[in-house]
Amino acid sequence: MRLNPTSVPGGQAELFGFWRHHVSFPDSPFVLARAKPMHREHAQVEQAFADLEDSALAHLPSERFTANAAWLTVAATAHNLTRAAGRLASTFHARARTGTIRRHLIHIPARIAAGARRFTLHLPQLWPRADDFADLWTATGPRMRT
Repeated sequence: MRLNPTSVPGGQAELFGFWRHHVSFPDSPFVLARAKPMHREHAQVEQAFADLEDSALAHLPSERFTANAAWLTVAATAHNLTRAAGRLASTFHARARTGTIRRHLIHIPARIAAGARRFTLHLPQLWPRADDFADLWTATGPRMRT
């Protein structure tokens, strides 16, 4: 149904006045059993695009092509590193969006102390994500004491 029916020129009515049925004309030679996994992969790609648009790509476009290219490169690198960190941290974070991973594992209220040629990371006590962070810390193998 049109929101403004007065904008339709005379003699040009709608083809269908309701949208209960959707017609598709697939041009794929695959049968349904092979087309379904391809559709799921496409949905995963769309989720990755939505995740990027919710974070770094929300600040595009710029007036300069080279700035957009550089920003896209940095955004894709940060997205991939964040997803890898989530996968190393826990099964929950392996499926979480990058905004959740940043809130849970990257933006943490911690303090770094230096002494005796060593660094010590002081995490908050009773922090609910300490185990996930410890798994990530162990997997990446830094040389700091926690």
